Amino acid sequence: VLRVQDLAVTFESVSGSLFHRQERQVRAVDGINFELFAGETLGVVGESGSGKSTLARAILGLIKPNRGRVMWMGENLTKLDEEAMRQHRKELQIVFQDPVASLDPRMTAGDIIAEPLWTFYPNMDRVQVDERTRGMMKMVGLLPNQINRYPHEFSGGQCQRIGIARSLVVNPRLIICDEPVSALDVSIQAQIINLLQDLQTMLGLALIFIAHDLSVVRHISDRVLVMYLGTACEIAPSDRLFEAPAHPYTRGLIASAPDAPEHDAAPVDLAGEPPSPLEPPDGCVFHPRCPVATDRCRVAPPRPRMLTDGHAVACHHPLTIDAEAAPAPVTIGPRAGLSRPTTGWRRRGVVHRRRCGPAPRGGAS
Repeated sequence: VLRVQDLAVTFESVSGSLFHRQERQVRAVDGINFELFAGETLGVVGESGSGKSTLARAILGLIKPNRGRVMWMGENLTKLDEEAMRQHRKELQIVFQDPVASLDPRMTAGDIIAEPLWTFYPNMDRVQVDERTRGMMKMVGLLPNQINRYPHEFSGGQCQRIGIARSLVVNPRLIICDEPVSALDVSIQAQIINLLQDLQTMLGLALIFIAHDLSVVRHISDRVLVMYLGTACEIAPSDRLFEAPAHPYTRGLIASAPDAPEHDAAPVDLAGEPPSPLEPPDGCVFHPRCPVATDRCRVAPPRPRMLTDGHAVACHHPLTIDAEAAPAPVTIGPRAGLSRPTTGWRRRGVVHRRRCGPAPRGGAS
């Protein structure tokens, strides 16, 4: 349903005094490629400042990309004007990171959930809108009698459920979850994750799930995209990526997690801080922190290469026995020649997933 090709986003940065202004470009996203299929979840991980949220906003048209294409159902969204893009927004929705700040404190829960209906379906009568709103509240685990409460009367988990209901009320086909559980308690995180999985199974949603918590990403994702300083380091099926990461940055990222799995290869220590996006290093952007960097890494940016079916890495020295695989341009779907993903837990359109904690209950946080 979605194909992102060579997507790049840059911002202008102005510094200096009134008479000595200096303008520079910040490459927030640079050359991202991937495909997303109906019913699939793509996890996006990386350190803060790697460009994850900018990528999400560029896909939705909230930020205009400087280069590349965002193909939605065969139509290039980057070429649409504002009115034409508005017609697609009911198919492309987002769940924001802060569940409280993303809700208008002056509106009731019912008004917040119903607002997209009034926007995209202005001819719906009030009875239809009220029935749809109450039904959506029940679907996400809220009680319909809470429809007239304001956001400050709900817990953080309940506010996030309102945000999810607002996104689902117009029957979207894609939802981008921008760190939807990072501001919630661990027990509430489990409920929201299980809710998203249940809704995806029920409605056939495609999800892009952005997060810092690698255990959450591994649990919910079919494939994972690893980003560093605006570039794509690696993309692979979730189990494959965590069991055999090929990029030194991916291995270091996984090793830094408290519950990191053990690998036969030596762990990679992510020493130092990422470079400034105002002055990215030449060659591979990760080479100043990479323990296996060579002179070639300092000069030539790596091209993506396919290691195995669906597993691609942008590295001159991938940490895998398939290192001699030939470089190839990468626009990665689940597997070559398949119209739907068949990796992980998914079989013939049915999702078989491990649940994260107890199942959500009606009216829970």
